[in-house]
Amino acid sequence: MAHKKGAGSTKNGRDSNAQRLGVKRFGGQKVRAGNILIRQRGMKFKPGLNVGCGKDFTLYAIADGIVKFDYRDNQKRINIIV
Repeated sequence: MAHKKGAGSTKNGRDSNAQRLGVKRFGGQKVRAGNILIRQRGMKFKPGLNVGCGKDFTLYAIADGIVKFDYRDNQKRINIIV
């Protein structure tokens, strides 16, 4: 058995912080204008009615209403029903 750790084991102990991505408001939930609906990388979900898209692809509510997810034409869309 080695009595020293070796170079590899002392240089490996790092990790990055979680990015906290995902759906923040689910279908049927009430939202206010400005609420973040989804944090995502790339355009996994596309903005629909009353939903805006930030420069980092974050989807947010433009108007008060209820969240509705739509799956059609092989696209995931998120709408706010006022």
